[in-house]
Amino acid sequence: MRFAIISDIHSNLEALTKAFEIIDQRSVDEIVCLGDVIGYGANPNECVELIRQRCGIVLRGNHEHAVLNAAETEHFSENARSAIVWTRKHLAEEHLAYFQTLPLSQSKNNLRFVHASPCNPDDWEYIFDEDAAASSFPCFSEALGFIGHTHIPAIFSTEGEVFSISRSERFLINVGSVGQPRDRNIHLSFGLFDTDLWTYENIRSAYDVETTVWKILNTSLPSKLGHRLLMGV
Repeated sequence: MRFAIISDIHSNLEALTKAFEIIDQRSVDEIVCLGDVIGYGANPNECVELIRQRCGIVLRGNHEHAVLNAAETEHFSENARSAIVWTRKHLAEEHLAYFQTLPLSQSKNNLRFVHASPCNPDDWEYIFDEDAAASSFPCFSEALGFIGHTHIPAIFSTEGEVFSISRSERFLINVGSVGQPRDRNIHLSFGLFDTDLWTYENIRSAYDVETTVWKILNTSLPSKLGHRLLMGV
């Protein structure tokens, strides 16, 4: 079985559309979304609609959680809080109701899917480094864990950061961000995993980032949320 694992779309319709174009060319059996479909960008409703149509598994990210619970933005940056307020104002009520149904974590085919950390998923902890990854392995029993949240793709084994996976170890894989990469690479990022071959591939691709930026700048969203897409930060 071939999974496409996407995360952190952040209302970036151009990036999401491009990701689906690539997925459709790669004989994928199921698409998993790890959350944060909304926030930051100008097309929340369109992105949610596409995710609902295309994904077999959809998880709640911290931005979905925040748009449902305003108090959860306490630790957000000022720009992120502004984006949540803007998104809540523009988001269809049916999508808000849909967010209420989304789980924080799900397991399938010996794979664990979660937005942030497998340990207490609703604490929204960031796994940036080997130490944080190491402490998360006891929190799931599956062979592989897939996460997003940091917007930075990475593969961690129980021994540290690595560049590929094998059947002989357990791994925690960050698939990166479709809609707002932050590793100084402006190309969208997501993952492809084959359960038969036991192979993982991180996909990077250009998309129409100029249109995405233009849309943000033509709303009342903070302009920085558009400009940062041109720098991958």
